[in-house]
Amino acid sequence: MLKKYLLLLISLLCLLTMLVAGCSGKQAKGDMQSLKLGVMPDIDSVPIIIAQEKGYFSEEGLQVEVQQFKSAMDRDAALQSGNLDGAISDLLAVAFAKSGGFDVNATSFTAGNYKLIAGKSENINTPKELVGKDVAVSKNTIIEYVTDQITVSNSMKEDSINKVVIPQIPTRLEMLQNGKLAAATLPEPMGSIAVANGCHFVTDSEQLGINPGVMMFTSKSLKDKQNEIKAFYRAYNKAVKYLNEHPQDEYIDLIIQKSGFPEIAKTALKLPVYHEAGLPSEKDVADCMKWMHTKGLIKQEYSYKDVVVDLFN
Repeated sequence: MLKKYLLLLISLLCLLTMLVAGCSGKQAKGDMQSLKLGVMPDIDSVPIIIAQEKGYFSEEGLQVEVQQFKSAMDRDAALQSGNLDGAISDLLAVAFAKSGGFDVNATSFTAGNYKLIAGKSENINTPKELVGKDVAVSKNTIIEYVTDQITVSNSMKEDSINKVVIPQIPTRLEMLQNGKLAAATLPEPMGSIAVANGCHFVTDSEQLGINPGVMMFTSKSLKDKQNEIKAFYRAYNKAVKYLNEHPQDEYIDLIIQKSGFPEIAKTALKLPVYHEAGLPSEKDVADCMKWMHTKGLIKQEYSYKDVVVDLFN
C-alpha cells in the first residue's frame, strides 16, 4: 500500500513539474533549438550583442549564433539559403522575400536611424541643396526608401538627385569621407562617424517620424522554433533594460569589439533610448508597401497581417 501511495505521489509531482514548466512559457535548456541570426553594422544589433555577452540568452536556455553582414543583399541571400532563422532587417526586405515566394514575417520594430549626410567640402544644410548632386544609396533597400521619403517631404522630385548605388555600407562611408560623393544615406553609427570625421548632418528618418526597420524570421522558424523566438525576445528585453540603466561608457568598448564599428564610434556615437520589443506601426507598413508598389517592386500591396506576426499576445 505504501509503495502504491509513493508511486502516486511521484506521478503527481512529475505532473506538477510539467504544468509549471508549461505555464512559465520556457522549455528545459536541453529542449531548446539554437537560433541563427543575421545582423548588420548598425545600432539595431546592440541589444542582441548585449544579450549574447551578458548571458541573457543562456539564462533563457537558448543558444544564439550571431552572423555579421556588411550588405543587405548578402544578409538576405543567407536567409533564403536557409543559413539563418532570422535577421535584423526592414519592411522592404520582408515584402521582397514574400514577392519572391520566400515566406518571412516581421516580428518587431528595431531602433535604427538612417541619416542623410553631406560631404566635408559640401556647403549643404538642407536636402534641396542636393539637387543635381551625387547621393549614395543601396538600391531598392531601406536606404533608398528613406532617401525618397526625404525628397518627397521636401517637395523635391525623385529624380532631382543623382542616386549612386553603393551596396556596402563601409564603402559608402569611405567614399563620402574621401570627397567622392556630395552626400550619402547611412545607418547609425556610420552617420555619426561621418559627422565626427568632418561631414555634415542634413536630416534623418527620426526627423521624418518613420521607422521601417524590423526584426524578421522565416515562416519555417516561426513554426518550428516559436518557443525559441519568444525566449530570444525575453533575453532581448533584458538587454534593453540593461542598456537603459547603464551609462554607455560601461559597454561601448564591448559593442565596438563585437559589432565591427570603427574605433571612432566610441566618442562619435550616442546610442538611442532602446525600447522593449513591440510590433511595427501600421502606418510604417502601409507607407513602405505603397512605395514599393508604386515603384513596381512588388505586384501587390501586402496588408499588415500579411507582413507582421504578433508573438507578444
